[in-house]
Amino acid sequence: MWDIFGNIQNAAIAEPTTRKETDVAPSPLRRAADAVPGTSNAPHPKPPTSNDPNKRVGGNMPLGENLRVAFGGLAANKLRAMLTMLGVIIGVAAVIAMIAVGEGARQKTLSQIKALGTNLLIGEPERRRIGAVRGRAGSWNRLKLEDLEKFGPDTTPAVLNVSPEITTQIQVKAGNQNADTNLFGVWAEWFEIRGHKVAQGRFFTADEEKKKAKVVVLGHSVYQQLFPNGDDPIGRLVRVNNIGVQCIGVLAPKGSSGNQNNDDVVVVPAGTAQKRLLNFWQGRPRQFSAQAVSEEKMGEAQQQIDDLFRKQYRVKPGDPSTLSVRSQSEIAEFANETGSTFTALLASIAGVSLFVGGIGIMNIMLVSVTERTKEIGVRKAIGAKRRDILLQFLIEAVSLSVLGGIIGILLGVGIALGLPKLNPDTTTILTVPPVVLSFGFSAAVGVFFGFYPALKASKLDPIVALRYE
Repeated sequence: MWDIFGNIQNAAIAEPTTRKETDVAPSPLRRAADAVPGTSNAPHPKPPTSNDPNKRVGGNMPLGENLRVAFGGLAANKLRAMLTMLGVIIGVAAVIAMIAVGEGARQKTLSQIKALGTNLLIGEPERRRIGAVRGRAGSWNRLKLEDLEKFGPDTTPAVLNVSPEITTQIQVKAGNQNADTNLFGVWAEWFEIRGHKVAQGRFFTADEEKKKAKVVVLGHSVYQQLFPNGDDPIGRLVRVNNIGVQCIGVLAPKGSSGNQNNDDVVVVPAGTAQKRLLNFWQGRPRQFSAQAVSEEKMGEAQQQIDDLFRKQYRVKPGDPSTLSVRSQSEIAEFANETGSTFTALLASIAGVSLFVGGIGIMNIMLVSVTERTKEIGVRKAIGAKRRDILLQFLIEAVSLSVLGGIIGILLGVGIALGLPKLNPDTTTILTVPPVVLSFGFSAAVGVFFGFYPALKASKLDPIVALRYE
């Protein structure tokens, strides 16, 4: 990497000098002095005039010469330059990697939500007190199976199917194998509403639901835990909460949606869950799923469900509803906003390290100005202008931040591409804007934090600088 400084230093400008073979190689300070007309021991041509376009007028060093001097200073302190760049490298790499992780998580969540269907509605009771007196506990609104039985063509024509969801964590056993999983007590329509398919066996029927049959459908990961050898589970006895039920099917793999792993479940009829497997508190429906007739009827279905529950619980017009009904689009919009906020938060946290890296550049450049005070005095005494000194130190600061930014980009892209290989459950998405912004911000950091040290160096009085010890 440090050859870059040397190559740029040598290629920035070709300085025509004439020396004898027996001359001693000039020092960096002497080369800086030779760059200013009238300071070299070698014979010089006539001073340039305004009619000579190939010569500079006014004593300002060409940009190429400023680059050569600046990169020469960096190459002389390789370890210091590397440590100074480290803050920028870490900052840029962190910004790119964090944004890639945040964007990947956001897109993964959105795709999982959309996979559930565009006409899915989720309803749950509002957590509020009904008829409570100040200072008393009151009562919480609860969802009952009887509420959902009132759904139909007359009351909710825009709703195609509905099913309660009784959920709780439970242990299941088969032979000498066991698994901790999530139990779902639902109606037969739930499988269609949620878009499930069977890999083996079948779903339970509405008739089995009415009879509270002791049957169960296993999620795919639960099946793999209970039958690790791949045995046929159909007809086998599975103990749910230490109560024997018959396995009639295995769900096809579906993956996760939001916080729910759709494969880590066991599904039983809602009546079976309430009356045979769970106690009163566990057997209460937490929410329900509904399927609208079509995506275009989503709003109409939401309104019909709300009207039904208002009538059921005698809620006056204008009063808050006893029920919260969310569509998939609303859930997706909320997830998108949450994901964007999460990504911005990650980027902000990573950006702090980039800011700290800029402070490190300013600190080192101030130290460099102090150490090279006498050199600055000599250069100004032999004709270097404030502009030359300013550009030299500003170029050094910007070079450190830009090179650190480039290395940070490569490191950040490598991390973003490598994380999914280390953890297949992690999704990262690389986009161009964060890379461009990170590079631009790193360059801006060099200019912003390098300007004050460069300005301080350019304002040094040559007489005071030459006397500095």
